[in-house]
Amino acid sequence: MAVRISGVNIPEEKRAEIALTYIYGIGKSQAGKILEKVGVDKNLKINKISAEDIIKLRNEIEDNYILEGELKRQVMMNIKRLKEIGSYRGLRHSRGLPVRGQRTKTNTRTVRGNKRVTMGSGRRSIEKK
Repeated sequence: MAVRISGVNIPEEKRAEIALTYIYGIGKSQAGKILEKVGVDKNLKINKISAEDIIKLRNEIEDNYILEGELKRQVMMNIKRLKEIGSYRGLRHSRGLPVRGQRTKTNTRTVRGNKRVTMGSGRRSIEKK
């Protein structure tokens, strides 16, 4: 019996607290709060939980949380709004650079296209004599 919550197959051989994190939008701490609210032990494996508790769990999650596709859509709309109003964060998003103030001189090589500009950095070419 595969357990599906908000369109996601939940692994049955994992602890309930970890298994709920397979749903986009639920992390470990929020999974613990949900299980505590429903009254299910977070250390039980999913296949050991009764059918009534799984129905309670599914109803709690689907009624009170924004998850999966709707949450992804909401995040995309927030980023789109930042780009449209021309904020600094929106510009960083559109250029594909770090948004939250990380340094870019030494890190984020993969984001910037692995540019190696200075003499000492990068691969050494084979010297010809």
